[in-house]
Amino acid sequence: MCGIAGIINHNTYNLEAIKTSLLHRGPDEQEIFIKDKIALIHTRLSIQDVSCGHQPLHYKNFSILFNGEIYNHLELRENLKEFNFNTSSDTETLLFMYIKYKEKCLEMLDGMFAFSIVDFNTNTIFLSRDRSGKKPLYIYKNENSLFFASELNAIKSGVKELIIDEEAIASYLRVGLFYGKYTPYKNVQEMDAGSYYIIDIKTLDIKKNKYFDIEYFYKKPSNLCFEEAKKKVDDILHKSVKDRLLSSDLEVGAFLSGGIDSSLIVAIASEYTENLKTFTVKFDGAYDESHLAQLTATKYNTQHHTIEISMNVKDDIEKILYNYGMPFMDSSAVPSYYVSQEAKKYVTVILNGDGADEIFAGYRRYVPIANNWIDIASKFSFLLKILPIPHAKKSLYSHVYRLLSMSDKQGLDFYLSATTDLFEDSYTFTNNHIMQEMEKFISTCTLTGLSKQLYLDFNMLLLSDLLVKMDIATMAHSLEGRSPFLSKYMLEFTPTLQDAYKIKGKTTKYILRELSKKYLPRELISQPKRGFEVPLKKWVEKDLKDTIYESLNINSYSSTFVDNEFIQKLLQKKVNVSDEKRAKMLWDMFSLESWKKSL
Repeated sequence: MCGIAGIINHNTYNLEAIKTSLLHRGPDEQEIFIKDKIALIHTRLSIQDVSCGHQPLHYKNFSILFNGEIYNHLELRENLKEFNFNTSSDTETLLFMYIKYKEKCLEMLDGMFAFSIVDFNTNTIFLSRDRSGKKPLYIYKNENSLFFASELNAIKSGVKELIIDEEAIASYLRVGLFYGKYTPYKNVQEMDAGSYYIIDIKTLDIKKNKYFDIEYFYKKPSNLCFEEAKKKVDDILHKSVKDRLLSSDLEVGAFLSGGIDSSLIVAIASEYTENLKTFTVKFDGAYDESHLAQLTATKYNTQHHTIEISMNVKDDIEKILYNYGMPFMDSSAVPSYYVSQEAKKYVTVILNGDGADEIFAGYRRYVPIANNWIDIASKFSFLLKILPIPHAKKSLYSHVYRLLSMSDKQGLDFYLSATTDLFEDSYTFTNNHIMQEMEKFISTCTLTGLSKQLYLDFNMLLLSDLLVKMDIATMAHSLEGRSPFLSKYMLEFTPTLQDAYKIKGKTTKYILRELSKKYLPRELISQPKRGFEVPLKKWVEKDLKDTIYESLNINSYSSTFVDNEFIQKLLQKKVNVSDEKRAKMLWDMFSLESWKKSL
């Protein structure tokens, strides 16, 4: 796991400053390599082939920078007998795979990655990113140079004349994330997941190509019966966990909550290693799952650590948000930061359950979609005019109210109402081309029902929020997070499953819950999805009240995009919304103010 950066026409860039900005991603070793027009920067977190895996790695006229892990690289070496290997690193395997197979090698890789290969023979740079986008890559381009890096803060450290993209900011405020390639800056784009780019070093032209689209697998339905499908999921999960556990020269631990995703991973990992270190956290003001996690830890005799954390939000919030290099609305970034900080004290590599909800249908909001309740609810949406606003977030009334609210919407309005649900029904933003692109992406998707919602979440919520959060939170502490549910094999198989295998009645992740009966204590199997349930309302109304009021009260940057009168009414609790929704809107804008202040 590393930080990488590369520059074409590097003469005007401060290479040392760029390297320094990536040190937290690679504290073990740093290198700047310069050849002709090209500068390559690498900061290394040593996990595989600790003694010999130096980068950039060179072979003949090729040079590779690699951030990530290729979990099946030893299997792939069986196809590379014509090469003489000098290391046991997956970086060398990846370079030789590219030399032999070119872009076709991407279809064979199981891993998380963002890498560049400079071919000095053809004067081109090959960039690629993994299927789900676990490992980030950002690209800045002007008339004279091109600069790519693992983080936006690295781009910012090297480019002083960055210009804010206010249409992207407006879209962020409404949506709660930066959609697709968009970032807060003009001329800076995030590389597409599941893609490869070919860059002409002389002209700086970029040719973009897609090698993975999960929609293809949603359109290849499996005819396996339920028991066969469950066995296949079990087999894939075993391979995915085993490969992520054993492809490390360092000890690998696991996050363990009271849910079935992380518990399944711990159960299976315990088959391949003794004394697995597991970590559960207890946060002030958050739901305590430690007693549930302890059941799994006891069953599999793990070296279990229950870590009690007091979140010092008032003192740490600006530091936590700064790591993202952009406005970041997801408040669970806060506990994710603290969890990673504590886990790093024990291990450098950690398994997690990321992705399970988005491919197996783990959220409650999937239930009405899978059961076609939306059409029924739409007939009663007129009741919203007379029903009181719900304030109890988890109540049945709150779920019914939100279902009614979703039911009379289409396209982007429906998607946002079902997911981030920030300003929906409370404030209307001026439409712009980014929102129009999102609308087009949603409306042109040919999938239907549950599969469509899962597809959209994979490409939007997971890619641009959840995986960003985990990458930044872990790498801020030089901790590597590995996600078995996002393996090549799982992403190619799970979409082929019938919707009925994922949602049955009101039961989410049905096939995983049934599989769990083989491995987990009974008390865990029926537990609902919780995630990091942060006390956001408390933060906004108490811990950070003065800070948020000060940032939004007078001449705020947010008032460029949201009418200041509305902001003031929101601060004064004069907008008719639930307390939770009010907190989310204020947090959304506060995150923007924190980012703007850091510039």
